[in-house]
Amino acid sequence: MGSDSGTMGSDSDEENVAERASSEPELHLRPYQMEVAQPALEGKNIIICLPTGSGKTRVAVYIAKDHLDKKKKASEPGKVIVLVNKVALVEQLFRKEFEPFLKKWYHTIGLSGDTQLKISFPEVVKTYDVIISTAQILENSLLNSEKGEDDGVQFSDFSLIVIDECHHTNKEAVYNNIMRRYLKQKLKNNKLKKECKPVIPLPQILGLTASPGVGGAKRQAEAKEHILKICANLDACTIKTVKENIDQLKDQIKEPCKKFAIADDTRKDPFKDKLLEIMNKIQSFCQMSPMPDFGTQPYEQWTTQMEKKAAREGNRKERVCAEHLRKYNEALQINDTIRTIDAYNHLEAFYNDEKEKKYAVQEDDSDESGEDGDGDGDEDEDDEKKPLSLDRTDRFLMDLFSENRRLLKKLAENPKHENEKLTKLRNTIMEQYTRTEESARGIIFTKTRQSAYALSQWITENKKFAEVGVKAHHLIGAGHSSEFKPMTQNEQKEVISKFRTGKINLLIATTVAEEGLDIKECNIVIRYGLVTNEIAMVQARGRARADESTYVLVAHSNSGVIEREIVNDFREKMMYKAIDHVQNMNPGEYARKVLFLAL
Repeated sequence: MGSDSGTMGSDSDEENVAERASSEPELHLRPYQMEVAQPALEGKNIIICLPTGSGKTRVAVYIAKDHLDKKKKASEPGKVIVLVNKVALVEQLFRKEFEPFLKKWYHTIGLSGDTQLKISFPEVVKTYDVIISTAQILENSLLNSEKGEDDGVQFSDFSLIVIDECHHTNKEAVYNNIMRRYLKQKLKNNKLKKECKPVIPLPQILGLTASPGVGGAKRQAEAKEHILKICANLDACTIKTVKENIDQLKDQIKEPCKKFAIADDTRKDPFKDKLLEIMNKIQSFCQMSPMPDFGTQPYEQWTTQMEKKAAREGNRKERVCAEHLRKYNEALQINDTIRTIDAYNHLEAFYNDEKEKKYAVQEDDSDESGEDGDGDGDEDEDDEKKPLSLDRTDRFLMDLFSENRRLLKKLAENPKHENEKLTKLRNTIMEQYTRTEESARGIIFTKTRQSAYALSQWITENKKFAEVGVKAHHLIGAGHSSEFKPMTQNEQKEVISKFRTGKINLLIATTVAEEGLDIKECNIVIRYGLVTNEIAMVQARGRARADESTYVLVAHSNSGVIEREIVNDFREKMMYKAIDHVQNMNPGEYARKVLFLAL
């Protein structure tokens, strides 16, 4: 969000008058939404489990308004905080859901870590009726209060906490840190009640999720335990799914047609083999502990960490080797995602840049000029105005690429070794966009930021796609978890806005687009060699909710992706069965079990 987001909901008086005079959107729930909302309307702590696109947030808005209305009628203080786990969701929930429906009656504001606040968080809490906030802001303020600092709040300052994507209330996640404090206070309150002492008022809790998952359970009993644990973490008296109005829900949520586009995995990949050989030589040279998972995001993160650690310690050899390993890893990712020649070009561009820096004042047009440097170890790399000399590490790395350059290029240009998975993807896109013409809208989910960007470039540069109306753009995360340049919040918002209006009709996204973000319904969702868990599968599939939509998995035959998708299908069925078991437990047994798991 931009710096103006700190004033969300605090428009000028003139603007407020104009807005409140305009026609208000009606806040009504469908029968299936009212069914799951009912216990929360009675003031109970619950989890609502509704599929993506079925209006979970609208249910939360309705519950929040009803809650505040009842508090006002009873002349009791009412305060709602809505917690999200992504900055982009703050403005989305504020602008599209809470503010439009509540502004006539209640003051609403959206806050995130990058908001330029003019007043402190406790002051915001005092001033506004509904606060949409990243969970970390509340966590920090609760911590400040524990330390006795001024900039702190307590649970008693709120009467309702809504937790979006509440399946993240586990392990050391920020949601769970907040709920641990809540449960600790609840236990203290129970003790105070027994001693006939006044208790600290605690807010009602409402959790929202499309899929609580099964937490890696292999057996039904473990899946049930996982659901119970989430209920315990959220102090929920039940987890609500649609039962009585299931037919209406099915009419609302169209189940996409699932397809598999399987690429033959028998092709040899000598380009990849050569890159792995080079990477192993670099790891041996700098005596790093051998790392598996070449070509993956964890490997990318490892190289980034090694690079930073070496820089802190002044270990130039290790820092430079880690940087080069990261570039080879990116080339592996590109090779696995799109054309081999793109992977080679990525490496060549990097080494050409390196050569330009190292040989800043030497005139040498030879392709093999990387072999010719020598020097006494001068490390003044940044001063391009004087000759730069190579130390032993530079020479080893430059020579290693130089020795393999011609072979790598030859392998990359050989169509016999081309990525068949890419062919399957091209055919899938062409078929869908030819069939649905102008109305087509789709998302491709891929593993890494690097692969999302590379695929976007490939599609944009291929005229065949433009001929069938494909207008593509990448959408990646805003966090700094890897070295690849993230998108800013504003860039994300711009891309999503263009997607909504049709200026872009194909997003190539990392998992940032799976969960929460308000992305218009799609005709086609493609998971390109990417399968994680059953929660992500449900979230991604839920994006394909236009009429006659398609959900396609593109993968190599022996990659294990298909098998994992089948396992996820099984886990999803296991999850709903576990939810059903939990819903039908004897109330006394449920209460005992949840109390045990909460401790």
